[in-house]
Amino acid sequence: MKVLITGATGLVGSNVARRFIQEKHKVVALVRPGADRSLLAGIEDQITWAEGDILDLGSLEKAIEEADCVVHTAAVVSFVPADRKMMYKVNVEGTANVVNVCLKYQTRKLCFVSSIAAIGRPDPRKAAADAEVVLDENHRWEDSPENSDYAKTKHFAELEVWRGIAEGLNAVIVNPTLILGGGDWNKSSTQIFRYIYQQKPFYTDGLANYVDVEDVAEIVVRLLHSDISGERFLLNAGSISYKNLFYMIADAMNKKRPSFRVGAGLAGVIWRVEAVRTWLLGTKPLITKETARSAARKVTYRNEKIKNALNFDFQPIEKTVKRVSETLLARI
Repeated sequence: MKVLITGATGLVGSNVARRFIQEKHKVVALVRPGADRSLLAGIEDQITWAEGDILDLGSLEKAIEEADCVVHTAAVVSFVPADRKMMYKVNVEGTANVVNVCLKYQTRKLCFVSSIAAIGRPDPRKAAADAEVVLDENHRWEDSPENSDYAKTKHFAELEVWRGIAEGLNAVIVNPTLILGGGDWNKSSTQIFRYIYQQKPFYTDGLANYVDVEDVAEIVVRLLHSDISGERFLLNAGSISYKNLFYMIADAMNKKRPSFRVGAGLAGVIWRVEAVRTWLLGTKPLITKETARSAARKVTYRNEKIKNALNFDFQPIEKTVKRVSETLLARI
């Protein structure tokens, strides 16, 4: 089988590529010129590289026209206002392009790697304060101050996939929670490990919903091999307090545990200070209004649908943290 992967140089895309190569499938990676390929070290010569971009229809059509299946992971993940325009363009317009080209060339199957953010958050003004919220695949998007611009772009991107399905596209959607994996610790969720490695003293209230990147890749591969179509699946191995997660990572990396709890009030001060600092220095903030607000919420997600569909068991958090910590420490 010939599989095209967008975003193959990222955390999820690189793990999906490795998983397909293990099965002896032909992998084509759509990459922008000059993209960092370090996460694909050791298998670069087993990948067919197609230079292009999901915003460039010519290169996208050339890459997809002979592919049997497509895994779409390319996206801009940001909570910085300055990135809003590009995020909408890549995440929404780019996904629409992928869907349209898959329809044109009658691609056998598309798997869209979305985000848990795409299902949205309930409006907190309609719920009791500090109430724990449990969501599943049936949760319907609603306008809420809890929904970031990133969440909105992933929601709109999913609407493009559902539109494709209505037009005859064989497709599935997966919505991972916080993805833990040994990627670039200057990017995405892997920054958590860098934060602990640098022995920062703070931890926040709230719950982290997590999933191992290896589990995400395994599920994507198995869904593409399956007869399942027109469905979405939340990928969540479980939930853990940020305090316990930070402690677990600190112990695995032999670093000092953070000791100061950041409540909602202090978090509000920190993101405002960060906004001023980054405006002055021209850098990206470590914490924003949206990330501070999100980290303090007690929201969890059910995983029964994917477990039942594939008879799947997620890896325990202890195993994941140990593996990822060892991987990152080995690169230092």
